[in-house]
Amino acid sequence: MSSVLVLADDFTGAMDTGHGFAARGRAVRVVVTKPNADDTDRPSASDPDVLAVDLDSRDLEPETAAAAVSSFLEGGPVPEVVYKKIDSTLRGNVVREVDAALAATGRELAVVAPAFPGTGRVTVNGRHLVDGRPLEDAGYGTDSDLPALFESSEYDVATFSLETILEGADAVATALADRGRDGPEIVVCDAVHDRHLEAIAMGARRCDREVLYVGSGGLASAVSVPDSSRSPPKATPEGESVLGIVGSVNERTLEQLEAVPDDWLVELDPAAAVADPRETGREAATELESIRRKHGRAVLTGATSRTDVDRASEAAVEHDVEAGPRVARALGVAAAETTRSAPPRGLLLTGGAIARAALEELSASAIELTGEAVVDGIPEGVIENGPAAGTPIVTKAGGFGDRRSIVNCLNFLDRVDERE
Repeated sequence: MSSVLVLADDFTGAMDTGHGFAARGRAVRVVVTKPNADDTDRPSASDPDVLAVDLDSRDLEPETAAAAVSSFLEGGPVPEVVYKKIDSTLRGNVVREVDAALAATGRELAVVAPAFPGTGRVTVNGRHLVDGRPLEDAGYGTDSDLPALFESSEYDVATFSLETILEGADAVATALADRGRDGPEIVVCDAVHDRHLEAIAMGARRCDREVLYVGSGGLASAVSVPDSSRSPPKATPEGESVLGIVGSVNERTLEQLEAVPDDWLVELDPAAAVADPRETGREAATELESIRRKHGRAVLTGATSRTDVDRASEAAVEHDVEAGPRVARALGVAAAETTRSAPPRGLLLTGGAIARAALEELSASAIELTGEAVVDGIPEGVIENGPAAGTPIVTKAGGFGDRRSIVNCLNFLDRVDERE
């Protein structure tokens, strides 16, 4: 059995959380689950040190998301360390999924620390901030008040201020040792630096309570894992060009697309993608192949502006469908078609839904992480199965990175041999 199980609500989150372990030399496999998977579809937990599972639950109804967490945990053996990955901007079904994981594992405490300092996410006085701004002011559509968020939990909730965390791991352990004795409890923690996450993780390990770890990619880098003789895989690129598939419409991603040279860029017609995802994807693949041959790199996107997003939404109303999944499918088809025709040297996938759609089209259900990363939150892996097996892959959440991040990811993939 794996030493650690990570349950994530989207694919890029599973990747960047898994990287927190892979960067310390652990063997990490990231897998995607199928909707309504039965036991025969469950990924094996017997091989890697860390198994990170994308339940694809962020956009599900709360009851359905909670059931997905419960079903997975109750469907097989549970390792000693369970990590419930939540979004670093608190989107999705955070409370319901944490409650479900706490109940299914039977742990005494859920230690919650969503801070990811390397990507600008910190928690101060119970308020969760992105680049110094509360979530409600940063365009994420969520409230930054963590204690208030967890008021809807069925469990008691305590808060640990930065004052407690700054006293160090022993002080955290002592404070945690007094919690959860009268029933499971949730403890929400401040953190503004990686050393604060280290104190939280170390204190949780020392507190003599059964703990469920809850966080984004930051806390994972501090959670202890037994030593292992296994080693992460090495990327083995074979293609001659790199390919980026960008599906996020986060404002930060749109800014990053502005830094991509126009002659590398292919943009889907958003209305056509909504109307006929498969045919639109095939047409885009043909253009991608031409640009890859000419420039050695190409980037496909579903939108470069809010106007494109609006056009997709209007087409969705006309066809009585949801825009996001249709555009994601078109991008996935394009990625798969061009990859089958000419395997890329490396593949960048931006946006969890798009990454998942592309991998599904490529019949790839597992990624092995290398322990390398472009920067914090943008990890590298190797596709494990399907026609693209062996291809290096970098994934990036839409809200991560600076203006040059997409270009930097392509440069990183183009220099795989130099890092061997």
